[in-house]
Parts: sequence; structure tokens; C-alpha cells
Amino acid sequence: MKNTPLTQRHIDLGAKMAEFAGYNMPIVYSNINEEHFAVREAVGIFDVSHMGEFVIRGKEAMEFIQSVTSNDVSKLEIGDAQYSCLPNDEGGIVDDLLVYRLPEENCSAGERAYMLVVNASNIEKDWNWIKKHNTYEAKMINISDESALLAVQGPKAVETLQKLTDVNLSEIPYYKFVKGTFAGVDNVIISATGYTGSGGFELYFNNAEAVEMWDKIMEAGAEFGIKPTGLGARDTLRLEMGFCLYGNDINDATSPIEAGLGWITKTKVEADFPSKDIFIKQRAEGVERKLVAFVTEERRVPRHGYTLTNAEGFEIGEVTSGTQSPCLGHPIGLGYVPKETARVGTQIFYQAGKKQLPAEIVKLPFYKG
Repeated sequence: MKNTPLTQRHIDLGAKMAEFAGYNMPIVYSNINEEHFAVREAVGIFDVSHMGEFVIRGKEAMEFIQSVTSNDVSKLEIGDAQYSCLPNDEGGIVDDLLVYRLPEENCSAGERAYMLVVNASNIEKDWNWIKKHNTYEAKMINISDESALLAVQGPKAVETLQKLTDVNLSEIPYYKFVKGTFAGVDNVIISATGYTGSGGFELYFNNAEAVEMWDKIMEAGAEFGIKPTGLGARDTLRLEMGFCLYGNDINDATSPIEAGLGWITKTKVEADFPSKDIFIKQRAEGVERKLVAFVTEERRVPRHGYTLTNAEGFEIGEVTSGTQSPCLGHPIGLGYVPKETARVGTQIFYQAGKKQLPAEIVKLPFYKG
């Protein structure tokens, strides 16, 4: 099991640690609800250094990435970030990822540079998949093991982090980034993508700076009640927004069209990418099932893998994610159901032991701020 450069900090803070994606990660420090509300109302800090980072550089870097991802990379300017996915050859998803178009200070004439940020559990799988498709004039560099990543999220994130940089953080729009000096460290990538729905930033830098960076952010956020936040609250926060989690809501057997990710699946681009023809057909003919959001007033939380049924008790799908929503005060969930059952307002049921409990399909996000 791998450690992040901040593992000892988490242990010192009394975090409950557990294996996640091959890493020893903090699940919760104090209480998931406390950490959740710290992010919604003030500021929290996550160590997400387990994520993978690949740099792609070269004269055909853009064409290469266009050939393996579903979104339109050609639209990216320097300083842009983009949510996308790596389709496989059967209409499923190898992984979902972020694509950053980097500044070209280290590039030769005519070259471009990008950074791909992938899920920790898929680093090796993604690297091999992408490498298999590299028939272009493009160099791949895996910087995952030397890169640290902190996510500082919440309405007080700007005020917390602004103390540590001359970069005007309030001028960084959603899905944009800058490189600058942060907490005395040069060339930090400061991005505003977020996975919580409460605003904030992600900081990419070298492992060697991680402990000092963490400590300075904790000190800067002390007046706002900053809390170290574990993967437990990260999951409740993302689920309240309806953001997909790879391995739960999307995987090698789910289509991005089924998962409501048609907006990152640009089938009109000239370039071919895996499963493009499948997605064109799905757009034209429709899909058999869709990922839906549902709520219930029952006390029993729908859990991953629970069966979804209709009113007659017939199985129609399964829960992919579920939790007790701290902000809403009742359980919420995601799951796949037949397209004819996917309308907002439709009543479905989830099987919890021998009980068939009612739920209602709703529009995302669950939490609207």
C-alpha cells in the first residue's frame, strides 16, 4: 500500500485511515457531517495526492489526446481545463479525467503541452491504454509519483488561499487555471475545477513541498475554521451534486450517453476516437437505460448494489451510489433504470433486505446551495 507525502500528517491528526485505490488514505478525521458542513459553509482541505498525472507534450500532442478522449481538445486555450473521458472500444469508459492545456515555456517551436489528471485506481490501466494509442509525435511523461495535489474547497477558500499568493484567485473562472507562486513555491498549478459544488481550488506541486504547503494552508484557514476533510465527506459532497464516481456510477460497461455525460462526448469533431460510431448511433436511436437521481424519505440509505424495482416488484436496475445527504437530511442515490422509467417524478423502489422502499426520481443536483 502506497502513502502520500502527507500520510503522517493525517495519522497525527487522528484520521481513520484505510486503503483506497492502493493508497493509505484518510477516510474521516472527526465526523463526516462536520467535515461536510465545513466545506459547504466555510473551508476544508483534502489530500488527493493519490490521483494520477500524465504530461503529454509534442507537435501532435493535441491530435493524440483528441484521438483517445471524448471531448473536443482543440477548443482548449492555455490556462483551460476540460472534463472528459477515455472511451473503450465497446462503448464503455476506461476512465473519466481532466485535461489541462499547459503553458508552453518548456516546449520547442510548434509543440503543445497538456496534463491529464486520472483516477488513482486507474493510473496503470489509463497509462497503458493511452500509450497503446500513441502513434503521434508526442511524448508521454508519468509524473504521478512525484506530484502532490491538495483540494481546498468551500466559500472561504479564496480568503484562505489569497493570504499565500499574489495571484488574484477571485479572477480564476471555473475550469480555468494559472501557474504561479504559492506559499513560496514556484510553478504551482492553481485550478478551479472542484468536485464538491462549493467552490475552491486545486493545487498541484512537487511532493517535497507537501508538508509545508499543508501546514501553511491550515494556518491561513484557522480563522475560518478550516477542517482537514477525508474521503468520506468527499463522497457525500460530490453525491449531493450528482457528480459521477468512477467504479460506482461509470465504468468499462457504461456509456457516457447513458450516464448523462453526452455533453463531454463530442461526436461532431472530425477526429476519430474509440467508440465514436457507437455514441453517434446511441444519440440517433437513444439508449436503453439512463443514470437517474432519486430521493427517499425512508430512513434506510440506498447502498451501492441494491436492486431497484418498479411498483410491481420487478427488477429494473441497481443503485450505483447512495448516502444520507447531510444538507438535505434524507437519503439520496443514483442508479440506472430503463429509459421509459427515467422521467423526473417517477416512483421507483429500492430493495433493502426484504423491504421494498419507495423513492422518487428527481432532477440534479440534489443540493442547490
